[in-house]
Amino acid sequence: MTLKIKRLDHHGIVAGIINDLDLVELIDEHLPQDDKQEITPGEAIKGMIMNGLGFSNRPLSLTPQFFTNLPMEHLFRSGVEASHFNRHKLGRTLDQSYQFGCESLFSLVSQKACLSEQVNTDFQSLDSTAYSLTGRYDSSCDEGEEIPIQITHGYSKDHRPDLKQVVQEMIVSQDGGVPLACKNWDGNASDNKIFRERSKALIESFKASKRTQYCIADSKLYHKKNSEFLSQIQFITRIPSTIKEENKAIANALKKELWHVIDENYQFYEQEINHMEINQRWLVVHSKAAKERAEKTILRRTIKSLKTLEKALFHLQAQRFACENDAKKALDELDKKQKFHRIVKPVCTAYPQYEGKGRPKPNTPIKSFEWQVMGDIEINQAVINEAVEQKSCFVLGTNADKSALSSEEILSRYKAQSCVERGFRFLKDPLFFVSSLFIKKPSRIDALLMIMTLSLLIYSIAQRRLRTSMKVVKATIPNQINQPTPTPTLRWVFQCFEGINILQTTANYLYESLLIDGMDELRRRIISYLGAKVGLIYINQNSCVGV
Repeated sequence: MTLKIKRLDHHGIVAGIINDLDLVELIDEHLPQDDKQEITPGEAIKGMIMNGLGFSNRPLSLTPQFFTNLPMEHLFRSGVEASHFNRHKLGRTLDQSYQFGCESLFSLVSQKACLSEQVNTDFQSLDSTAYSLTGRYDSSCDEGEEIPIQITHGYSKDHRPDLKQVVQEMIVSQDGGVPLACKNWDGNASDNKIFRERSKALIESFKASKRTQYCIADSKLYHKKNSEFLSQIQFITRIPSTIKEENKAIANALKKELWHVIDENYQFYEQEINHMEINQRWLVVHSKAAKERAEKTILRRTIKSLKTLEKALFHLQAQRFACENDAKKALDELDKKQKFHRIVKPVCTAYPQYEGKGRPKPNTPIKSFEWQVMGDIEINQAVINEAVEQKSCFVLGTNADKSALSSEEILSRYKAQSCVERGFRFLKDPLFFVSSLFIKKPSRIDALLMIMTLSLLIYSIAQRRLRTSMKVVKATIPNQINQPTPTPTLRWVFQCFEGINILQTTANYLYESLLIDGMDELRRRIISYLGAKVGLIYINQNSCVGV
């Protein structure tokens, strides 16, 4: 009898979810196949996803090392070996994905997954982020080929303006944070352009939907050049503070003080407005948390402006002016520049200038007078209070009818915009694919970012399925501090599955047994929430095979 021990851990969950969504079969339908291939493009992409969700921080070139101690026949199929996931195969798969179209390939997988899992796509959150990259990249292409994304310098959201970057746009469903679409852009692409193109693309998909769908995004969605497309879709967005009407709306709400209280943190004032030729509802939201932040911000600005004013006043008092009016005028000009302070109690003092040199005598004639101006600094508390209140408010705009969305729901849907931000944080985790971005060809980076987003798709589908199943039976599992939680993160579940091994035994060259070691009551319960195909990977198996 021979015995082999392989690590299973949480990799069975990832493989089971991928199998459940028929991801390999779907990709193989659209990417070209080779008669001599050892693994298909779909299996290669499945391997890259498993590498990413293994959180091992290995570059693509070391993918075979990642699979060395994993049960390949169990996670893939008979005949698949770790060496098959070499850099040449993975590189060709990235090229094939790029040639097919990364955005199109992702949409095919996402649509099927959402349909299979019955994900509610009525509310779609849109945002973008930037990935900082190092090194030199060859963006050249042959005649007739599509120009790949340009990896170049641009506005750095990572606060690394010294590094080149690529920008990724992503739409996720607020139901579980499931990615619905992704597209990669040049490193210097602006959010205004990205959101405008996405709004244009959403028109047809929203019209084709039987249900009303909404696009939720930050203030970059709302600008004049995008008004043509915004008028044709349903949107919820934050109105930019650079728009005069936004400031007027806040001032009007603060003046009327007709607030509708939602809870202890939020209250709102609603008004109807026609702006950019779109009939809208504007929701002026006053936030307690925003007020606390505003007080700290305004305090910092007040202290900074006070120091600047004290320095300017010191130098002004050291000057001499030819007449009293010039001295007062200089003080008034300095006072006009102040926002949070005022210069009060101005005093002008005349200093005589005598003819001749040296110390003047009592009878020395006066040639002229020079004037010095002085004043005290006073805090303008009324302006400070007004600035705090103004900064405590923000304006949400929507063209949705009141019968479709209440004011409270508009706010809650906008706050749920954090789901796309969580997705970006997941993708930019130091343990997730970070080393794999060291690829020379921009076209392959484009494809790899798509596969990274596919990994987020698998992760979010699994987490949503787990939480939904637990909610149905009102179940909980212990969290990191051993307290019951009904909404565990899948990352924590992965950690709970550390230490599960497969014992593969072969006797008489005929009978092969797969024994799962390390399963306990909690792990079995979690597996039951994740579906039958995941469960099949974590059960003991016996088979009669010729070895």
